[in-house]
Amino acid sequence: MTTYPLLLAILVTFGATGLGALPALFLKNISEQRRDFLLGMSGGVMLAATCFSLILPAVSRAESRGFPPLTSASLVALMLLGGAAVIHLINEFTPHEHFYQGREGANARQLKRIWLFILAITIHNIPEGLAVGVTAGTGDPAIALPILIGIGFQDIPEGLVVALALLANGYRMKDAIFVSLITGVVEAMGAAVGFGFVQLTESVLPWTLAAAGGMMLYVISHEMIPESHSRGNAKHATGGLMIGFALMLILDIALG
Repeated sequence: MTTYPLLLAILVTFGATGLGALPALFLKNISEQRRDFLLGMSGGVMLAATCFSLILPAVSRAESRGFPPLTSASLVALMLLGGAAVIHLINEFTPHEHFYQGREGANARQLKRIWLFILAITIHNIPEGLAVGVTAGTGDPAIALPILIGIGFQDIPEGLVVALALLANGYRMKDAIFVSLITGVVEAMGAAVGFGFVQLTESVLPWTLAAAGGMMLYVISHEMIPESHSRGNAKHATGGLMIGFALMLILDIALG
C-alpha cells in the first residue's frame, strides 16, 4: 500500500496542532467559558469519530471475515475494553498533570512542570494518533477521512488551549508554542505506529480499530469531559460536546 495516506495523516495531525497554537501569539488569554466550550466540542468530535469511524467499522470488518454478528460485536467489545485498559495502565503508572488541575503522583513535585505537561500531552494524544494511523492503514477513505478530519479539527482548539494554559502558568511564548507542537509530534508518531502495525498484519484490522476506539473513549471520559467540567462551566462544555458530535455526524455521512 502507498504511504501517501500516512504522510497526509502526519501532516494533518502535526499541522492542525501547530495552527491552533499560532493564535497564542496574539491572544494572551481566553475566557474559561470559551475554553471549556472548545474542550467540550473537541470531546464531541472525538466521541462521534470513535463511534462512526472506529467501533462500527470494526464490527463490520469482523463480520466480513466470517464472524457472526453477535460474535463480531462481542470480540470488538472485548478489544475495546482492552484498549481502554492499556491507556488506564499508562495513566496510573505515569506521573502526569492535567492541563489545569493539580499534579498527580508521588514524585510530581520533583519534576519540572514542562516535563509534566509533555507527559500529559503524550498520554492524551497517543490514542488519537493510533486511531488516525490505523484508519489510514485500512486504505478506505470512508473510514480514514472522517477520523483524520475530525481529529485534525479538534487538534486546532487543543493546540490553542495548551499554549494559553502554559502562558497562564508563566511560560515564555516560545516554550508554549514548542510544547503545543510536541503534541502534534507525539500524535504523528502514534499515527506512524498505527499505520505500520496494520500494514504488517491486516488480519488484525478489526481488532486494532476496536482497541483504538477503546483508547479514545477512555481519553474522552477520563480526561476531556472532567477537564471541561472542572471549572463550573458544565453548560458550556456540554453544549460544545453536542455541537461537536453533531458536526462530526454530518461530516461522517457526507464523506461516507
